[in-house]
Amino acid sequence: MKKEIKLLALDLDGTLLTDNNQITEATKRSIQEAIEKGIHVLFATGRGLQTSAQYIEELGLKGPMVFANGAEIWKNPKEVWKRTFIDKNDLIRLCNLSAEKNARFWAYNVESLIRSDAWGSDMFQKEWLKFGISSTNPTILQEMKETIKGWGTLEVTQSHPTNLEITVKGITKESAISEVCGLLSIEMEEVMAIGDSMNDYYLISAVGLGVAMGNAIDEIIRVADTSTDTNEQDGVAKAINRYLLHC
Repeated sequence: MKKEIKLLALDLDGTLLTDNNQITEATKRSIQEAIEKGIHVLFATGRGLQTSAQYIEELGLKGPMVFANGAEIWKNPKEVWKRTFIDKNDLIRLCNLSAEKNARFWAYNVESLIRSDAWGSDMFQKEWLKFGISSTNPTILQEMKETIKGWGTLEVTQSHPTNLEITVKGITKESAISEVCGLLSIEMEEVMAIGDSMNDYYLISAVGLGVAMGNAIDEIIRVADTSTDTNEQDGVAKAINRYLLHC
């Protein structure tokens, strides 16, 4: 018999958010009811705090949060628990590789999201949580992915078919949620996670109940325990109602 779910981990893009970056009223109501039931609700997102804060405020969430695919963990909205930064030498290699392949890139530090067109040499003096590379050429993207993995020091995943998202080796949404579980004295079997992309893969594989969005990629659908509707059709609300509120 499966354990009772005590924590709900939500991806943002393609999951909680509609294609217009909105949270539907039905989803807000379901999340509020889950919170009132005593379930911890948090984000496990590739975004940084800078582009997630408005949704935390909108939902009135007070507990832990996972950003930058696990590179930044907050104990609560006011207190950082842990940050894992990319080594400077790896950062230089990532920038050089992007330039070599004529690919755009972006990166999250503690304060901001910086894109390649605003990148300068002074950026190497900052500490970076996550590095992203985008290319519409699948062959080039695959070549970069294999190159980066070959270095052996970095984790490479994707939140979209045209991008790569890079953190320190071993840093994933799964590793971060495992830490949050330790903070809250919750087991991974007591977690329900909902997502749609490869950066959700390890987390959805590891939790007690992994839910694939109706718009999820095939790899996520295969590894998930169950599925729900799309992000445009209140998929998160429907999953919460069915598995957490039993209505």
